[in-house]
Amino acid sequence: MKVRLDLNNADFQKEWFSLQKNEFAASKNTMRKISEMDWHQIYHDRGLKWEKIQSIRTDKGRELYTIRLGKKHRAVVYRQDAFMIFVSLHPDHDSAYRVKGKNIRLF
Repeated sequence: MKVRLDLNNADFQKEWFSLQKNEFAASKNTMRKISEMDWHQIYHDRGLKWEKIQSIRTDKGRELYTIRLGKKHRAVVYRQDAFMIFVSLHPDHDSAYRVKGKNIRLF
């Protein structure tokens, strides 16, 4: 089953649309790659570096993960059935693990 992307989180969109042109293009290319993969491929792809965030969960108890969207950015995501839900975007690896202060909204 191919992964479907949910990019509808307002916090994620605000950060994503403010990227510079080359960074936006790199992230868009990565998302295209993700949409052609299944979950097993996502979990094992060395370029995406799927990593569980051990310290926090969503307000509904879902586990959060980070993936690399480009050389400069990581996204915080979670899985819901076939969907990869994008929560936030971060300019570096470490800031993706400090999303406690963010309001993680689930649809």
